[in-house]
Amino acid sequence: MYPSVRVSGGPRERGLQYGAQARERMRASCAAYKEIFAHYAGWDWTTVTVYAKRFIHAIEAFRPRYLEELHGMAEGSGLDFTDILALNVRTEIMYAALARKASTSSRMPPPECTAFAALTCAPCDSVVVGQNWDWRPHGFDTVVVLQAQPSQGPAYVTVVEAGLLAKSGMNAAGIGLVTNSIITDLDAGEPGVPYHVVLRALLDASTVRDALAIINGAARASSANYLIASADGVALDVEAVAGSFDRVRVILPEGDLLVHTNHLLETQGGVQDLASWAMPDSFVRLQRVSTILKGGVLSLDTVREMMRDHAGWPWSICAHADGRLHRLDQVATIASVLMDLRARRMWLADGQPCTARYREIDFRRLLCGGLESTLEVQ
Repeated sequence: MYPSVRVSGGPRERGLQYGAQARERMRASCAAYKEIFAHYAGWDWTTVTVYAKRFIHAIEAFRPRYLEELHGMAEGSGLDFTDILALNVRTEIMYAALARKASTSSRMPPPECTAFAALTCAPCDSVVVGQNWDWRPHGFDTVVVLQAQPSQGPAYVTVVEAGLLAKSGMNAAGIGLVTNSIITDLDAGEPGVPYHVVLRALLDASTVRDALAIINGAARASSANYLIASADGVALDVEAVAGSFDRVRVILPEGDLLVHTNHLLETQGGVQDLASWAMPDSFVRLQRVSTILKGGVLSLDTVREMMRDHAGWPWSICAHADGRLHRLDQVATIASVLMDLRARRMWLADGQPCTARYREIDFRRLLCGGLESTLEVQ
């Protein structure tokens, strides 16, 4: 089971607690990304940290309190601030490097995530959002379940690599967030608000409208897809290419369903989507998840079976490492997350859902002012 990290208080205080509790996993994250950044970008760690400093001004202009969190995380873990900052710009480093190679490399990068929202999921008309998070296998040794009770803003929970601010999660306002990476020719790695800082900001949103405003208000450094839903049954899928509000497209549910993988569904003038080169499996996974979820009654059982699907193996919805690839190019599903926004419950498979059983975590206490949660395994 991935360990739980429980924090409370102001930004720096929470960062200190996070760093202290996840110290070894944060150090493992740094060690892993030293190899990965050298492999993808050809950069040593000194070059990485110098590059990461270029993002400080954009983060400070966007939400300075997240810099406080990062400083606290560094202090609590005993790592340098620039080490933690580098982890939080890992997408900007890796995907800019991939984009630069798109026209010259025959190497095909590995797959990414599958995300969905079901607005009337049986048996209780639940609002369920979820994703299979596909990433490098080092994530098995670095993922944590971060439970936070900020002194200001909603309590939240996020399943995240240790050292990063946020990934998929939900908050006390009933907002649920899942996400997909996107690669376009605009992903040049230029300084802006990093992807994982935007994800952290979205967990402070009180409504879906607020979440969309947060995305529009960020000068984003990376392209990404943000699938956002609320307990009251509102949901939007937001394709946000690197840049400002003019590079945002909103997709509405078809009936009670939203699904997304790693390619753009809406055309943006002058933008070249690199998914057909970078992640061709994205199209197959989208077709597969759409077929399964639209083929019958939406229920938690249907969703769980979909998350375990192996069509197109090993680059399937439930992804497995492809032994034909370089070790640092391999990807597997490192976590499968399902969230019932109305009931404030999460089902988490700590690894590939075809073998890792979903455990149920009840976050009602956390999301109503406490830090304890109950745990069942099913």
